[in-house]
This record gives sequence, C-alpha cells and structure tokens, in this order.
Amino acid sequence: MMTRRVQVGWLLGGDVLAIFVVTMAGFMTHYGAIKDWRWLTTFLPVLAAWFAIAPWVGVFRSDLASQPRQLWRPVLAALLSAPLAATLRGAWLNAAILPLFVVILGLTNALGLLIWRGIWVVVVQRANRQVGTAHG
Repeated sequence: MMTRRVQVGWLLGGDVLAIFVVTMAGFMTHYGAIKDWRWLTTFLPVLAAWFAIAPWVGVFRSDLASQPRQLWRPVLAALLSAPLAATLRGAWLNAAILPLFVVILGLTNALGLLIWRGIWVVVVQRANRQVGTAHG
C-alpha cells in the first residue's frame, strides 16, 4: 500500500501531466504544431493558478482523491483557477483577457483533470481491493 506522501506525489505529478496534455492539445488545435516555447505562456500560468487554488478545494487530500464521489473537487478547482490563470497569462503577454477564453480554459482543464483523477480513483481502488484480498 502506498503511503500518503507517495499518493500525493502521484497526484501532483499526474496533475502536471494532465495540464501539460491539455495545453498541448489546445496549441495543436489552434496552430497545428508546437513550433516554439509559446505554449509555456499558457502552461505555466495554468499550473501556478492550479497550485494556488487546488489545495483550498482539498484535491491533494489522498483520503478524498481516491473516492469517486469526490471527483467534483478537481473539476471545481480547475474552474475556479481559470480566471487567475487567464489573468496571469494576460499579464505575461500584455494582452486582453477574453471571457470566452477563460470559460474554455476552465472547461478543458476540468475535463483533462477529471479524466486523470478518474483513472487515479480506479487504480487506487483496484490496489486496495488486491491488498484486501491478500490479507483476507
């Protein structure tokens, strides 16, 4: 069985990877290819906003993260972090923040994180069942 610290490490790493994948998908959708480092102007602000907001919603509590009924937490955190992420990105690029961009940013990150966290729930529950049958 994984310790709480190991579980939180997996959650953190998985969240970073999920946000990276969503960012890459967004850039591929808009530009067809990743040609330079411009994707960082979205990825880093989203990551910063995620780590500023997510702990307040309890997404890194390993006891909650493994429960299917708690999958609303990363969705809510992604939606709440989108305005901050867009504001940070807008400040970095010295550009206007379009409300539609904030909505799409929040929804796509919420979907990506929901998929990842859903996978996490399945993996942890299977592991717990295997541990339970090995000891039972």
